[in-house]
Amino acid sequence: MQWREDESTYEPFLLDKYLRKMCNKIRFLEIIHDFILFDGGQKKLPRYHQYFGIKESQKFVARKESGIIWHTQGSGKSITMVLLAKWILANDPTARIAIITDRTELDKQIKKVFASAGENTLERAKSGKDLMFKLSQPSPRLLCSLVHKFGKTNANEMDAFIADIKSNPPKVVGNLFVFVDECHRTQGGKLNTAMKAMMPDATFIGFTGTPLLKTDKQTSLEVFGTYIHTYKFNEAVTDGVVLDLVYEARDIDQRITSQENIDKWFDAKTKGLNDYQRYELKKRWGTMQAVLSSSSRMMQIVNDIILDFSVKPRISNNKGTAILVASSIYEACRYYELFQTTPLKNKCGIVTSYNPSYRDVKNEETGEDSETHKQFMYNTYMSILGKNEHTITDTSTEEYEDKIKDLFINHPSQMKILVLVSKLLTGFDAPSCTYLYIDKSMQDHGLFQAICRVNRLDTDDKELGYIVDYKDLFKNLVNDKGTGAIQVYTSELVYDDYEKEDIDIMMQSRLEKGKERLMTALEQLEYICEPVPHPKHDSDYRYYFCGNTEIPADLQDSEHLRQELYKKTVALIRAYANIADEMAEAGFTPSEVSHITNRQTFFINLRDMIKYASGEILDIKDYEADMRYLIDHYIQADASRKISAFDSLSLLEIIVKSGLDSAIESLPQDIKKSKDAVAETIENNVRTKIVKEHLNDPSFYESMSRLLDQIIKGKKRQSTHLRTVFVHDCRTCQTSTRRQNHQHT
Repeated sequence: MQWREDESTYEPFLLDKYLRKMCNKIRFLEIIHDFILFDGGQKKLPRYHQYFGIKESQKFVARKESGIIWHTQGSGKSITMVLLAKWILANDPTARIAIITDRTELDKQIKKVFASAGENTLERAKSGKDLMFKLSQPSPRLLCSLVHKFGKTNANEMDAFIADIKSNPPKVVGNLFVFVDECHRTQGGKLNTAMKAMMPDATFIGFTGTPLLKTDKQTSLEVFGTYIHTYKFNEAVTDGVVLDLVYEARDIDQRITSQENIDKWFDAKTKGLNDYQRYELKKRWGTMQAVLSSSSRMMQIVNDIILDFSVKPRISNNKGTAILVASSIYEACRYYELFQTTPLKNKCGIVTSYNPSYRDVKNEETGEDSETHKQFMYNTYMSILGKNEHTITDTSTEEYEDKIKDLFINHPSQMKILVLVSKLLTGFDAPSCTYLYIDKSMQDHGLFQAICRVNRLDTDDKELGYIVDYKDLFKNLVNDKGTGAIQVYTSELVYDDYEKEDIDIMMQSRLEKGKERLMTALEQLEYICEPVPHPKHDSDYRYYFCGNTEIPADLQDSEHLRQELYKKTVALIRAYANIADEMAEAGFTPSEVSHITNRQTFFINLRDMIKYASGEILDIKDYEADMRYLIDHYIQADASRKISAFDSLSLLEIIVKSGLDSAIESLPQDIKKSKDAVAETIENNVRTKIVKEHLNDPSFYESMSRLLDQIIKGKKRQSTHLRTVFVHDCRTCQTSTRRQNHQHT
């Protein structure tokens, strides 16, 4: 597709060329009639990608053909939606438009965008019943709804609900066009099945700021069809629609202060547990994530941010703001608490999906002077809200979040940093936001949407958006295979020319594979349980998988049977989940669906029963406070160090202008002088995972201290190994005429 007309045609004065095109009589009148709106009282015309995107969409609308508009984050997707909706309603008196989102904040935002553009007739569906009533009436012509209002919360109810819709389709008045915002997240599942069953004759237009990646390409194409129009990240940066991004990776070294004390603490706190229970406890706490969540490391990150607010552009004055992305709600609460001891005490907010309820913690009591994770989260939020269990309401958290979001957007000097987990990492625009600190593993859509929180235009002194990465995400942004998030978001399309027949074939292929995996998993479990003697009562299963539970030797001899049962049950759960929404489409009869569902429930219950009988189940929360104390007090973190020299180059410069290999040549001279420095710089930007799977498996280690020590040392050993490999490969590349065959990573 061609976004600028006649780009290859040379004219001495480009301004004249494009003015002549825009002021062509027909087009000029069309722009006046169809492409001008007042957004909050400000007159706006479309940028060229919005204009041509709408023109292409008009062709799809005329054919009643569904499709996808991919316009990169921050490029005015909402305005495109408004302009297209106005055109459809103006040119088809029977047309109606339903705008579907999957998050409450996006639903509210859509309402505000249309209202700001003068479309005050848009109505929000209050419930599923209200939605169906509105669709059955000739008005409103313009409405919005959460996709969840098309279904039921209970899975069994949902199946019956869909069956009822298909047998008794609801009345839908008018020629319906459905706009689905962030369509890569709403491309499948029972909600989509219900939505299409409820509106079988509707035309679906998907809007997304991200391309279809391999993981969701097939199902998105099946639901929405092919691309209508695209506008990629690099095009938006070149046009000055959004800002380019600068990346900086930081690392925080950690060390164990006393292996002996760790072992003493662990042994003292786990007396009375059997070997399997101790194994489960080590598996939960002897992981890289547990190490990375130590209070010492988190405090170093907070110190980093406080220092940046003193010295970095924009955030050192009252113009710029920042976002910190945490790995979990619990860690977000800990970060918030740590900020309360800093100069940002009254200028830090937290927004997560958590809403405190006393029901969550009423059974969490573990003793004096200790808190489970749930209790800590609950107590933190109750302190923030200034409430207690008697005064908290369902809207208390929402009111707090609305307040701090308003301060963050409109009064940046009063709310300088937000701590987030996943909420607000898409569809949230704050022009002042300049720095994004990431302490969460992210990739693909989530990573790209998150980093685009800092690429919005603001005052002239905001020239770039800054990303500070504590989780080694560079390999997810850029890699030598061209599959990094930024590379995909700037690359040419490779699958935008599918015909409907191709899409049907892809769907059948996916369903066939899903059906095969499900049946294989079920057959394997049936085979494992076949030797259980009749009449196969609970006691028969217990004896087969556990022996005499009072004899330790029996439990040990049958351990391999239990492990196989546990592993294959997980495989069945996953295979069933992947195809549960499309069982009928995959070729299962209603009786087969019922049988498979019942057998899955049976095996899940069997697994739980065997775990209880063998003593191989453990209530982790009873040990959370003790294990958290161990991590926080015996693992110390050093101040962060910058491990990426790419902060002098923008991501677009690295990828589009020079390529990753050439970026090596762009490193500062003082780094290029030292082979070790070059190796370390590149290694720390494209290194593989810090710790392989086996380092997270406590079965390799005899003590808790060795486990934690191996995690930390494993990271350092891998760095040394990768440095050696990289230097060797660089030397080889310099003398070889087949450089492209070497993969530095």
